[in-house]
Amino acid sequence: MRGIVPILLALAFAWPARGEVFLFEAPSGTPARELTIYSTLDEGLAAPMVTAFQEAYPDVAVRYEDLLTGQIRDRVRDETDGPGVTADFVFSSGMDLQMSLANDGYALSVQPEAARDWPDWAKWQDRAYALTFEPAVLVYHRPSFPDGPPQSRLALMAWLKAQPAGGGGAVGTYDITRSALGYLFLARDEERFADIWTLVGAMARAGLEVFPTSQDIIDRVADGRLKIGYNILGSYAADQARQRPEIGLVLLKDYTVVVSRVALVPKAARNPDLGEAFLGFLMSREGQEVLARKLRLPAVSLEVSDANSARMMQAVLGAQLQPVGVSPGLLVYLDQAKRRRLLARWEAALTGR
Repeated sequence: MRGIVPILLALAFAWPARGEVFLFEAPSGTPARELTIYSTLDEGLAAPMVTAFQEAYPDVAVRYEDLLTGQIRDRVRDETDGPGVTADFVFSSGMDLQMSLANDGYALSVQPEAARDWPDWAKWQDRAYALTFEPAVLVYHRPSFPDGPPQSRLALMAWLKAQPAGGGGAVGTYDITRSALGYLFLARDEERFADIWTLVGAMARAGLEVFPTSQDIIDRVADGRLKIGYNILGSYAADQARQRPEIGLVLLKDYTVVVSRVALVPKAARNPDLGEAFLGFLMSREGQEVLARKLRLPAVSLEVSDANSARMMQAVLGAQLQPVGVSPGLLVYLDQAKRRRLLARWEAALTGR
């Protein structure tokens, strides 16, 4: 791929574990400056948004670090509190962890031009911005449902109760002890669906299988090893469904939780103006269309109205969609007492105790 050099950082650094690093060379060949990005998007997905930005900023090289959500939070904190210099732009699916950085003073207040018209739920004090609109969906194996899959949680519960007890292969979901996203989805379920633990118990009796990633579940649904995947990130599921006709997906009609990837410019950024420029690009109509059309991540901006956008989904589905707002309310999901309680209920539902 043009202008990209992958390197692995040495393990001897004192800071938290680092992921893979990619260097996007300046298109002009004479870079004046370098933009550093920490992100949970892998390089293959991220490349179109980086190269689109560089078309407008041809003298800027980009250092792109692919990290886990917790690594990003820890790196920004430790580098800010230690040497005092960190990434220029941070983009993560860990909504709660990003909000903790913003709330604890690790993010700059920045106001790109598009911020004036950004939805209120998708920004906080000009320090944290939701850039994508990604619903949790039910993924299903089409050949296993000639009459169609369940359309609500109550219908799913009825279907589960009709499956042979302990047979396996009925349903899969995230292992919430290993998946921060799975934990967030289930915590939102607990707030919105009074029978969530009855539903989890029904999954367990039908032979629930749990996995750390979306791809693990989607692959098993595609080949029929699982009939249903519950609470799967819709952006990944929709992209896979386009390529694999055995996969179908449903936005459950009782409610659909929507999560976002959240961006911020760290207070200790080496080049905060470049971080703000990159944020401004991703919030612009052009940048949002790159996310929606090339990365297949639904756009938040109300200027984008194609099928892969918040505006279109909300026009069709209305109140069924329940986005997780960018606010200090996210910090409740980091509360350790709440986490222990939810994990205990999860374990009890899985084991029938």
